[in-house]
Amino acid sequence: MDKNLWNLKPLFGEEESLQEAIKKGIERAKTFEKLYKDKLFELTPEAFYEAMKTYESICESLSRIMTYAFLRFASNTKEGAFYADCEMRVNAAQESLLFFDLEFNALEVKKQQEFIQNSKEYAYYLELLSKNSKHQLSLKEEKILLKTQPVSVDSFKRLFDEHLSRLRFGITLDGNTKEVGEEEVLSLLYDKEREVRKRAQESLSEGLKKNLDLLTYIYNIVRKDLKITTELRNYTNLEESRHLDNQTTQKSVDSMVKTINENVSIVEEYYTLKAKILGLETLYDYDRYAPISCGEDVEFTYQESKAIVLEAFKEFSPRFHRIATRAFEEGWVDSHPRENKRGGAFSHSCVPSVHPYLMLNHTNRRRDVFTMAHELGHTIHQTLSYQVGYLNADTPLTTAETASVFAEMLLFEKMKKNLNPEQKIELYAGKLEDVFATLFRQNVFTNFERLVHSKEGELDKEEFCALWQEENQKMFGKSVVLTPNYRLWWSYIPHFIHTPFYCYAYSYGQLLVFALFGVYRLNPIDFVSKYEEFLSLGGSKSPKELVGIFGLDIESNDFWQIGMNEVKLLLKGLREIL
Repeated sequence: MDKNLWNLKPLFGEEESLQEAIKKGIERAKTFEKLYKDKLFELTPEAFYEAMKTYESICESLSRIMTYAFLRFASNTKEGAFYADCEMRVNAAQESLLFFDLEFNALEVKKQQEFIQNSKEYAYYLELLSKNSKHQLSLKEEKILLKTQPVSVDSFKRLFDEHLSRLRFGITLDGNTKEVGEEEVLSLLYDKEREVRKRAQESLSEGLKKNLDLLTYIYNIVRKDLKITTELRNYTNLEESRHLDNQTTQKSVDSMVKTINENVSIVEEYYTLKAKILGLETLYDYDRYAPISCGEDVEFTYQESKAIVLEAFKEFSPRFHRIATRAFEEGWVDSHPRENKRGGAFSHSCVPSVHPYLMLNHTNRRRDVFTMAHELGHTIHQTLSYQVGYLNADTPLTTAETASVFAEMLLFEKMKKNLNPEQKIELYAGKLEDVFATLFRQNVFTNFERLVHSKEGELDKEEFCALWQEENQKMFGKSVVLTPNYRLWWSYIPHFIHTPFYCYAYSYGQLLVFALFGVYRLNPIDFVSKYEEFLSLGGSKSPKELVGIFGLDIESNDFWQIGMNEVKLLLKGLREIL
């Protein structure tokens, strides 16, 4: 079986170079502080611009260190102590840089504008910085928060990751009992045999139940931390900090959530149809991902998955194909599950002077092919955005999912070619379910989080379970019966712990992509160059400006419904084939 493993040498070749980088990073940060602390108001616009370039260079060097530490931890969660040590030492360097943002935001408006106008590629970054000025604390307070970060809520996030990665779920298949990790037991929910799916559901639920007290406690800590942070930084509500990071507004998010909630009948209609296709009188939660197979059960080996994804990129853009090929050939990818490796999948942006790093946990399922395309979409986006530099490369979550979901659509269009009607049914059904997972399910997560964080005081595990069950049942309507076991499944979702209110960005990106894909189908030749420009700009322009490249208005009242109509077209396409 062909596998890929990360090559971390482009970050640091050996331990000695890492330790030297940490030492140098601390020294450079201290020197920067001595040069500029309490002196920004004295600088000319030209001198400030030079300071910005130095600041970016130091930030990138520190990010390089933490990228290396994070990747070692993600590939082996036993490396927690190493990660924590790097974090503590890098935080010491970041303490020396804290003054810069605070002092810039304390400048007179006229002086700020002079600096912004002369800062060329940093202008948009500084504009965003000034918008956050009212949420910043004093330098002394910010230093205290930074110094205590590793032992505050971040320590509970680490505990969550390490604990989940160590959990083993006992399951009996074909008379053999074995212990499997989270990723493997979740993958069994896609098995063609109903009994296997049911046992996987029971196994996961039993494991979560045994650990529910700890997982409930961790989530309550996260809730408290968010409330305290909101009060300390004078945010108007618990979501505002996320919306500022996403460079969007409460109004646009509320409009999107409302549109999705009003269209959940699409989900109920599909699963009612799925029950008929499968010949089942009742669909239970463990049947949601039951494969609709109209022929032989097809597995996608890792090599086969790579081949079809690369071909889909090649047909769209030679540039996309070159970047994705490099990822596989140059050690950017860690491909398969193993003991102590973190679950899930991601593409870590890293730094412009190196390249992104992509994690997969490939188990030869059709969904793994789409996950590969999804994460490679991120990798391509991150690579292209390097041209605007470290400070500008990072995109808000609202546009960060654009390339990944678009890549999935490219793969879908590629895979459906030359399929017979029976095979198309299987593909369409799989795609719709992927869309539901990205769009409607993530919106359920947002509805759930809004309820959870609106409650006063600590919630007990039964309250979490009841809210989870209620919000999920609204999405499925009468099409799926959610068993009592399903009540526990809020407890393993990492985004609830790591980044509250993160999940709506998936829905945001999904609807945005459907709108863009409609434009692509109308004019594919003109679209590709605009799309590459869109991705190459990274976070150097607002989402509104980026979407404006295609002649779309992200603040239009009808914008979200355009994307929703594309989902309806997919369901219509399935019905027509049937």
